[in-house]
Amino acid sequence: MSDDAMMMGGRAKPGSAARETSRDLRPEPDGRASWLRLAIAVAMVTVGGSGMWCVVVALPAVQAEFGVDRSAASLPYTLLMIGIAAGGMMLGRLSDRFGIVPVSFGGGALLALGFVLSGLAPNLATFALVHGLLIGIGCSASFGPIMADISFWFIRRRGIAVAIVASGNYVAGAIWPPVVQHLIGAIGWRQTLMCVGAVCLCTLLPLALALGRHPTRPLPSLPPVAGSGAARAEIQPSAGLRPGLVQTLLVIAGISCCVAMSMPQVHIVAYCGDLGYGPAKGAEMLSLMLGFGIISRVASGFVADRIGGLLTLLVGSALQCVALVLYMLFDSLASLYVISILFGLFQGGIVPSYAIIVRELFPASEAGQRVGMCIAATLVGMALGGWLSGWIFDLTGSYHAAFGNGVAWNVVNQAIILFLIMRFTFRPAVLRPAPAAA
Repeated sequence: MSDDAMMMGGRAKPGSAARETSRDLRPEPDGRASWLRLAIAVAMVTVGGSGMWCVVVALPAVQAEFGVDRSAASLPYTLLMIGIAAGGMMLGRLSDRFGIVPVSFGGGALLALGFVLSGLAPNLATFALVHGLLIGIGCSASFGPIMADISFWFIRRRGIAVAIVASGNYVAGAIWPPVVQHLIGAIGWRQTLMCVGAVCLCTLLPLALALGRHPTRPLPSLPPVAGSGAARAEIQPSAGLRPGLVQTLLVIAGISCCVAMSMPQVHIVAYCGDLGYGPAKGAEMLSLMLGFGIISRVASGFVADRIGGLLTLLVGSALQCVALVLYMLFDSLASLYVISILFGLFQGGIVPSYAIIVRELFPASEAGQRVGMCIAATLVGMALGGWLSGWIFDLTGSYHAAFGNGVAWNVVNQAIILFLIMRFTFRPAVLRPAPAAA
């Protein structure tokens, strides 16, 4: 008997048999199909994440070939983050309407094309535009929309599932930098980027089609565990705050935390080169940073299932701030390796927390759009922070002030999240979308 019939005391509505049969064909949440879909999603995020990390490793080589300063060489990364942010909002809305398969397929094609064209770019302006318009939008299809999609396939383990998908981005960060660094040394940065494009073409398109095996979302028929983060999903806050204001605060918080996060992630390779340790050491630190970030992302999923997304985000933000302070205090080679590992362990759970928070605070029908907005905000923060750190370096001649700038932005994030935690009291009442005026 269908869920609708059970809610009517065992009496199905007239004419509902066909609808009931269709619903019964859908897979159960947290089941075998959900975990299979999760594995496909992680693979897609891992391959699609190449778009975010290749330009970071190639930054010194690109700067040398085009003969520009550090802030100018950071422009492709800035436009890349803007492209991912804009693509995340646009593709999130499209995935709500048309499903994840066409969005993922188109994104993979754009990403592959972007890598090939970036390897053929005759100047920095073309290189930067390709990263913003093609690689950025293509990469966005393999992050925010995938996270929103997988959240519908889990109830009891939603937090850990979202965190595992998000960890694919850090798996990409652990794998791609050393591989790209080696290839750049062997065949040059242009040929390296074109090779990465070929890999994306041969993997992302078949994986996107594989998501179509179960094109519909499963029924939310399993009751969530009481007291868990999943139990708060679809339960809205009663805090005197309009949905538009809550979304705005989350966007500002996302920008702030990722301006701080971008300093080590974007500039660690160049920073090590400036200290005389060489870019290869910096690439190793970036790989370690993101590799250990996988651990914290998965762990944050378990934590979020128990204490909720907001508290999980606050803890991660506070620990990230500690790591940034340590970068300001120590710059020996051994200490930078240790701090990079700590940074990865501390901040890995920050970004997926926003997707969990959205599912806790807003209607499910808005998940793709609102998750896309939050992820877009974090990427705008990465873009702004990547450029701002390069500008501060050009202005001061060192990265010390840039780390201090990251600490200041991190404090802003913590203040916003603490305010939301203090205001929100979760009650079993649904907060409908605000009127148009909101």
